[in-house]
Amino acid sequence: MNQDLPALFKQSNFRHYWIGQIASSFAFQMLSVGIGWQMYDLTDSPLALGLVGLCQFLPQLLLTLVVGHVADRYNRRLICVFTRLTMAFTVAILVYGNFTNTVSANMIYACAMLLGTARAFELPANQAILPNLVPSEQLSRAVSAMASAREISVIAGPALGGVIYLLGPTTLFATSMSCFLISCVILSFLRYNFTVKHKTPASLEHLLGGLMFIKGNKVILGSVSLDMFAVLLGGATALLPIVAKDILETGPWGLGLLRCSPALGALLMSIYLARHPLTHSVGKIMFAAVAIFGVATILFGLSDQLILSMFALVLLGASDMISVVIRSTLVQLETPDEMRGRVSAANSIFIGSSNQLGEFESGVTAAWFGVVPAIIVGGVGTLAVVGIWMYLFPTLVQRNTLEEEAK
Repeated sequence: MNQDLPALFKQSNFRHYWIGQIASSFAFQMLSVGIGWQMYDLTDSPLALGLVGLCQFLPQLLLTLVVGHVADRYNRRLICVFTRLTMAFTVAILVYGNFTNTVSANMIYACAMLLGTARAFELPANQAILPNLVPSEQLSRAVSAMASAREISVIAGPALGGVIYLLGPTTLFATSMSCFLISCVILSFLRYNFTVKHKTPASLEHLLGGLMFIKGNKVILGSVSLDMFAVLLGGATALLPIVAKDILETGPWGLGLLRCSPALGALLMSIYLARHPLTHSVGKIMFAAVAIFGVATILFGLSDQLILSMFALVLLGASDMISVVIRSTLVQLETPDEMRGRVSAANSIFIGSSNQLGEFESGVTAAWFGVVPAIIVGGVGTLAVVGIWMYLFPTLVQRNTLEEEAK
């Protein structure tokens, strides 16, 4: 069974895709450190940090129907290349603003909006292309391997980003821009011929197809909405600049360590799942993982020590990875290829809600109640969501394997 993992990397297509994803994710994670730290330096406001997340989320929400249609009708590789070029251009604006000392909160908000727009088109195309690159029986391992690529970048990106930031934000943003460009070059070697099987007109019914498919599949609806609400309430990572600076009293290097801690847990778990795929009780395992995510969030909120905070974030990242792999594999296996773009776009709204919108929610609650209460209440809310969803989606609870009833 474990011999299937090396076999994935013998395929040049998957190898190029995997490396390209590392470069892009590396760029984005370093960028997140720079934007978060600089915004808090400029404004000294937790609400401002939340608004950065909102600026990235709104384009994904508003463009949901359009980006799914585009991913189903046009070459997904070219979409990924173009959107990453757009992100490189956006980061170049921040390079210029810092080089000329004209950077401002409004400039960062505008760049966050541009990044959100580019990612709105990239996410569904990037997710929908993977099943076209590997055999279906290797998809679960491929999802885990791609997750490990992302988490490798999330570990190295923030940690190195915090160090590079000591050389100045201009250097950090220039490095991020270079990584986006490298990703574009690598993707250009991907051999991928996209064809549209059914050229359905862009009617409202067609555009809503992804949302309607998710609504009609209780297993997918339950899994993606569970992740959305759980991480929405437990989105403590948006407050990491404040925790690092005001509670743990560290500098950008401490922020980098905190940011890479969830990724370390996620990486270790993704490696384990790539070698030992889940074969039974996947529904119960998913709910247990989200519950652990809530407990880890509470522990993080109570901690005033860097090591304990990092441990809580490692646990948080590992439990979240289990949920991500189960959800992503279920969505890809049960969705016809001609609908994967629209379903992935709809799914990206759930993902975006649980990340960017979660950052906004955390910023608002921290401004109202304080950082520590906001984090703890979010963790308790995650545990409440687990209980409610187990009652609302018994089919998901009883789901035994990833492959059953697929297609």
